[in-house]
Amino acid sequence: MNTADTNIFDSLESQVRSYSVGWPAIFDTAKGSWIRDENGKEYLDFFAGAGALNYGHNNPVLKEALVEYIMRDGITHGLDMSTVAKRDFLETFKAKILDPRGLDYKVQFPGPTGTNTVESALKLARKVTGRTSIINFTNAFHGMTLGALSVTGNSMKRAGAGIPLVHATPMPFDNYFDGVTEDFHWFERVLDDSGSGLNRPAAVIVETVQGEGGVNVARPEWIRALAELCSRREILLIVDDVQMGCGRTGPFFSFEEAGITPDIVTLSKSIGGYGMPMALTLFKPELDIWEPGEHNGTFRGNNPSFVTSRVAMEHYWSDDTLEKETLRKGERIAKAFTDLSEKFDGVSTRGRGLVRGLVFDDAAKAGKVCKLAFDNGLLAETSGPSDEVVKLLPPLTITNEELDHGLGILADATATVS
Repeated sequence: MNTADTNIFDSLESQVRSYSVGWPAIFDTAKGSWIRDENGKEYLDFFAGAGALNYGHNNPVLKEALVEYIMRDGITHGLDMSTVAKRDFLETFKAKILDPRGLDYKVQFPGPTGTNTVESALKLARKVTGRTSIINFTNAFHGMTLGALSVTGNSMKRAGAGIPLVHATPMPFDNYFDGVTEDFHWFERVLDDSGSGLNRPAAVIVETVQGEGGVNVARPEWIRALAELCSRREILLIVDDVQMGCGRTGPFFSFEEAGITPDIVTLSKSIGGYGMPMALTLFKPELDIWEPGEHNGTFRGNNPSFVTSRVAMEHYWSDDTLEKETLRKGERIAKAFTDLSEKFDGVSTRGRGLVRGLVFDDAAKAGKVCKLAFDNGLLAETSGPSDEVVKLLPPLTITNEELDHGLGILADATATVS
């Protein structure tokens, strides 16, 4: 890559960009689990579009359906008009995802991104309950628009708002106190205490696995206890499955393992199938009190996304093969990371399914590992409040050979910095 090639990025693009700083290459093509720069260098992708590419880059099954749809002049932009592509998507989503899991949800198309669906979920919860306060959790990440940012924990991202972020109260996420069991007694106590200063909340919003927060995994019993508390106190439970849904943890929804039914679920990223922008807000039918147009957006009806999402569900979610493979591959990473944590001091691991973290007591080492990995042809990012975690989000379709290749690169990088 020559200097002239990078000048347009440096001179014209905002400094707000981040991934291009850590991965200084000009990427050109991608297929499956691999992405290539304009000079032909290949990188194994353990990032997968921050979880937007669960089915890999340019998945041939999805690409064929998309190209066919475009070539026959299928509708691209449809706002919330009824289209054949939307009808086919909804029928497939009901048949392949909702009905087999016994879920009765209305589907809202709030806009194309994760923060859009979080905003709509918060607005709906407040409209339904007539309350304003939201309970969120330490180290949570829910998006970058103001409502979603108000329930996000990261201080740097919150500071970017430029105004006070209000009407949200953080509570400790599972294991926040390093092994002390949180049974919600304090939460329950302040709900009942008129002197606590806690406004009665409209909703609780939670990730079952906090990806950006450092691959923090909530135990199923903790999630169940939270759901039960919300039910007893008539507080709506919102599960943010933007990054952990669509099979990332094994089941299609990350909350399935806990056996709960949230009141509201947010989905984006891989729900579009092909890396195409799309988001859904799911909620119980009795909560559907929106007035027409009360929450809308120009790009909420992205019909090509309906096409690729439908085909992804038909191809990957007609049986449990992908779920089982995801869990098996996740254990493969867990074993490799456990071996590293036993071999090197100050290293540990956590995760579920195909979201895994290698945690460094010395936070700077995580960044060094990711840089060495990039130099050796692997994309992986850091997460956590101090960027102390090497976070893996490989495509669910990755092969065993590719997985082992990438884990070998990470093992060598960890040995170098440890």
